[in-house]
This record gives sequence, structure tokens and C-alpha cells, in this order.
Amino acid sequence: MFAKGDKIVYPMYGAGVIEALEQREIDGDSQIFYVLRIPVGNLKIMIAAGNAENLGIRHIYDKDEMIRLIKNVTQIPVDMPDNWNQRYKSNMEKIKSGRLSEVALVYRNLLLRERERGLSSAEKKMMTTAKQIIVSELILSHNIEKSSAEDMLVGMFSEGVS
Repeated sequence: MFAKGDKIVYPMYGAGVIEALEQREIDGDSQIFYVLRIPVGNLKIMIAAGNAENLGIRHIYDKDEMIRLIKNVTQIPVDMPDNWNQRYKSNMEKIKSGRLSEVALVYRNLLLRERERGLSSAEKKMMTTAKQIIVSELILSHNIEKSSAEDMLVGMFSEGVS
């Protein structure tokens, strides 16, 4: 169970801070909910505590682990299906996993594809989602502003991606 003040990642939404734990009654059942504030987009989400594990919610990585995971992604050979449907499905599964390395891989692969051929509007949206997820975790792990986190991300991928 997480506590107020914990920094966590909610797959598909990004990293945030638990502002409160609230008890609510739904269909006669009393449940505890995490009130999560995500800094990118100033999003506020309520998550049933009992579903947290099934949703893939995890604590954020510390500074060093984040940098290590992202830099490792830049060393992985690019392997993307040419078929749009297969590529989209594969990338969506990676984002939904909530694993930083998988989300960073999606971002890196779509960034490369955009440079080579351009992206469809759906893939542009997916790349933006992956970027926001990574940036939100960088903000909280490094305690920096959004613009600094975005600059850091661009720097990490421009060093290891050509």
C-alpha cells in the first residue's frame, strides 16, 4: 500500500504524488482511493488502492536509476515492425506496461521513425504520451521543472540516437 506523499507512476498517465487517501463507498463497499496529482498537465486522478497492483502502479525510480534505464535504451538496436497496425499494438503494450525502459523504447523508436519517414497522427500522439510519461517521472525524481526535464530527455536521446 502506498502512503500520502509517495511518488508513484500510473501507466498511461505518468508519475505523480499521492496527495491524499480517501475512503469512498461504491456499491455498498467501502474502498480506499489514492488521490494522485500528476505534474504534467496538472492532472488529478483517483485510483482504487485495491487495484493499484493490477494497474501496474509503482514507485518512481531514483535519479541514477532513471538515467541508467534511459541510457540503456539508447544502446538497444531498433526493432520495429514495418506494418503500422503491428507497430502501434506493440508500442501501446509497452506504454501500458508502465515500465520506464519500455516507454523510453517507444519514445526512442518513434523519434527515429519521425526523423526518417514522419509519423501518422496516431503515432505522433503516442510519442507525445510516451514523452509526457518520461518527463513526469524525471520531474519528480530529479525535483526539476518541466522545461528542464524536457531538455534532459532531449539531451539523453540526442547523445545516443542518431
